[in-house]
Amino acid sequence: MSTVVDATATQDAAARQPAEVLAYYPGCSLHGTEPEYDESLRAVVEALGVAIAEIPDWNCCGASSGHTTDQLLGVALPARNLALAEAAGFDRVLTPCAACYNRLAAARLAVAEDAALAEQMPDILGRPFENSVEVLGVLSLLREAAADIADLAAAPRPTPNPMVGAKLAAYYGCLLVRPPEVSAGDDPEQPMYMDEIIQACGAEAVDWNMKVECCGGAFSVSRTSSVLRLGRAIVEDARRSGAEAIVVACPLCHTNLDLRQRAMESRGEPRIPVLFITQIVGLALGLEPEALGLKRHFIDTEPLLSDLRVRAAQRVADEKRAAEEKAAKAAARAAKAAEAKAAQAADKTGADAPADAGGDA
Repeated sequence: MSTVVDATATQDAAARQPAEVLAYYPGCSLHGTEPEYDESLRAVVEALGVAIAEIPDWNCCGASSGHTTDQLLGVALPARNLALAEAAGFDRVLTPCAACYNRLAAARLAVAEDAALAEQMPDILGRPFENSVEVLGVLSLLREAAADIADLAAAPRPTPNPMVGAKLAAYYGCLLVRPPEVSAGDDPEQPMYMDEIIQACGAEAVDWNMKVECCGGAFSVSRTSSVLRLGRAIVEDARRSGAEAIVVACPLCHTNLDLRQRAMESRGEPRIPVLFITQIVGLALGLEPEALGLKRHFIDTEPLLSDLRVRAAQRVADEKRAAEEKAAKAAARAAKAAEAKAAQAADKTGADAPADAGGDA
């Protein structure tokens, strides 16, 4: 049964919402430029048994320009989404976009710390607002489920987990970990949430230098040359570290590194796929690439996926052969021990037999 709840249910009274259902705020990017992030997230939470319900009538959170234009607007836009989730009876709202998470979490913090602003909010929003809904980022959600991910990724299945042994560069960028007061507890300089999720999938999170460096953010159009310069440094460092793919949890980071990567090339370097963390988890759980939106990327993901599948099949074959060899050696040792025991028993029987009575005649 699908765990994506009908959004119309959120329009009813608070008591109608079970506590285990998360409000879901996709934001503009997941409904527009990065639908593969939305598709892969929905597929993964369903596989993990996490129920989500999209907030009805949600509005843009204001990133990346609203809060730079007007401070009150920058709080009111995301606060309206929190108020809608609150009115529907939710305790937490899942916000996968890094910029959206940053704006909703920052608005919640601003209202919590400013009594005058909190008093203004109901009039500005035109509805009651208690600021009671926790904002949950996708990395926090997946980290909570890391043990389940690891169990499911390691479970026997017809198609082996292709992520085992894959070398991945966890790229956090700016907004997933900054500012620290809204970044859900991860270290702003040496974050590990995404690395831990990658490891739960059976893959290797490589050690590299650019995991929290800026990709250029919203300057992708207005200052493309800056984005190309910053993105090139990120891609080159990931490649030097031995990474086979860069993993992100931000639609804008994905756009800058995936869409712009062809323009970053200067010496014919091999392109490196840029995948969402939800796609990595989905592959580890055995979900089909089509369900994870992996065919939507500008940098073709199929060569990497084909290589990972071949390596996974080879790994399974090697493990089977090693197990068979181990069993054969154990059987040979057991047979040899049985022969030695039988020989010892025969020798003992011969030694204990009585002398032949006619031997003295």
